Amino acid sequence: MGTLFLERKFSPLDILVRNFFQADQEEFTTPNNRIINHPVDIYEDKTGLYFDIACTGLTKKQVKVDIEGDILRVSYTKGKDEEKDVHVYHSGIAKRSFNLGYKIARRFDLSKIEGSMKDGLLKLFIPLTPESKPKTVSIK
Repeated sequence: MGTLFLERKFSPLDILVRNFFQADQEEFTTPNNRIINHPVDIYEDKTGLYFDIACTGLTKKQVKVDIEGDILRVSYTKGKDEEKDVHVYHSGIAKRSFNLGYKIARRFDLSKIEGSMKDGLLKLFIPLTPESKPKTVSIK
């Protein structure tokens, strides 16, 4: 499970320096050696933060969304085959387990998170806190 820090954006130099000083890593890793992540789109506008998470073939009841402090966690655990009497000829839809964790900046209000699921796409919206919206200060 990876945690993505959304408080600031990292430049390629930040990532290079972080990889260089990691003691447990013996050599540099190339992008081709990394674990393939679950398909997620994360974007922000002036109203808040949006997550679009692919949940193909899953229902609302199978996907779990938890908030632990400032961590947003979205997960699905693949269970045992419920239909044991079914003979499968081909299985092309991968219903892989996933456990996604994201550290959310304080400027977003996790207590007012909204979510919906339609056509295999889980959409989450986290609004900005009123304190973090831009303010105009008059100079005296």
